Amino acid sequence: MTSPGALDLLVRGGMLVDGSGAPARRADVGIAGGVVTFIGDAGAARATRVIEAGGLIVAPGFIDSHAHDDRAVLADPQLPAKLSQGVTTVINGNCGNSMAPYPVGAVPPLPLRPVEPQYQFPVFGAYLDRLAARPAAVNVASLVGHTSLRACHVKNLDLPATEDEVRAMRGAAAAALRAGALGLSSGTFYPPAAAATADEIIAVGADLARHGGVYATHMRDEGDRVLEAIDEAATIARALGVPLVVSHHKVMGAANFGRTVDTLAKLQLLAQAQKICLDCYPYTASSSLLRPERLAQSSDIIVTSSRTLPQAAGKTVSALAAEWGCSREEALARVMPGTGMYFMMDEADVRRVLAYGDTMVGSDGISADSYPHPRLWGAFTRVLGHYSRDQKLFSLETAVHKMSGLTARAFGLHGRGEIREGFAADVTVFDAAAVRDRSTYTAPMLPSGGIEHVIVNGVPAWAAGEPTGARAGQCLRRINRGDTA
Repeated sequence: MTSPGALDLLVRGGMLVDGSGAPARRADVGIAGGVVTFIGDAGAARATRVIEAGGLIVAPGFIDSHAHDDRAVLADPQLPAKLSQGVTTVINGNCGNSMAPYPVGAVPPLPLRPVEPQYQFPVFGAYLDRLAARPAAVNVASLVGHTSLRACHVKNLDLPATEDEVRAMRGAAAAALRAGALGLSSGTFYPPAAAATADEIIAVGADLARHGGVYATHMRDEGDRVLEAIDEAATIARALGVPLVVSHHKVMGAANFGRTVDTLAKLQLLAQAQKICLDCYPYTASSSLLRPERLAQSSDIIVTSSRTLPQAAGKTVSALAAEWGCSREEALARVMPGTGMYFMMDEADVRRVLAYGDTMVGSDGISADSYPHPRLWGAFTRVLGHYSRDQKLFSLETAVHKMSGLTARAFGLHGRGEIREGFAADVTVFDAAAVRDRSTYTAPMLPSGGIEHVIVNGVPAWAAGEPTGARAGQCLRRINRGDTA
């Protein structure tokens, strides 16, 4: 029997669900120097610290495939919303919006949010350097956002970029890739990027394949024209020669309920010729900018932030209309600009997308909202408790794989996403019978139940229901492939 050797930490007696999708098995996990060094029966091995995991599940730390914690990892580096769910890595810079590059001193267009001067970074590499120097409690990786590039280099955001503007954006994107960005994200649904053509995005991302990056997109349409939007996203990724990640896949509005049968069939067909992965959050309400055209599609809207009336956060548009004695349309206009939760999705569609083999789990949580969507605090435990254990939508092993190994593979996070000897020691220990989300639409900031221990790079980050205060997270940079080409 192989000796576990000297250990910093031993997780003993748990059922190992290793993130690969393989069946659970009883195994001890030994950690030294921030790395998993032993898996098996540790016998009487000694360790500086021992976590007794009898009756508990030992899994890889979860990876939030679609996070918007770009500012939070600097301003609120403990990230209790993520640690309390067992998340050890967040992937930021989604939907075209990255913290950098940022037009320093400028007021950015929506959906980009104003940020304090200390969080303004004119080049992407400076943002990653700050993260490396001042680590968060979780690991952080980031995409570079096409919308952020546009805000820096495009004079008229209502028009496609000129050749010179495209050239400038391509140069900034290439610099971000050299610095370690995982790839390029876009959000052509939103006004700052809606004017961009597919050719513009292809030209901006022309260096992606050379650097081994991915293309992630909040597609141009998730409603009536969702199939056309999938075609556009696949065409862009195919032209770039890189993997495609379809962000928070869904169909919106009652008229489109059930259409995930068609969207998933199309994606499965396209995936025969190119690499395609999806992410999904396990809720029937979305969260985005407040937009008038969404009112008719939604049964109601909860305001999550308002620049004009901050006190409206947490109230529905219908309740505000009744309070003010006006129409819902007028009430919505009064609280804009802002963000809100839209009740415009069907549970059967959510289940269908979540169960799809190449669907990862992402929170899409907006940590900057004063009244956030409950997915910020509960997406991962909801998958484990509600959908896997209670609804039996898929096995526990599959649930963990969707939140760890699958995500690491999709984004090229080598050496993470599984509990394997030689891999980084990101570990979540939880009670399979008790794990559940507690956050709701009316109380969105409640920590989850059943998460016992969270370990980041070999260091305990969550225990006894609260953060330990450790900040052992790392800035995860894409492995530099082709940077000197």
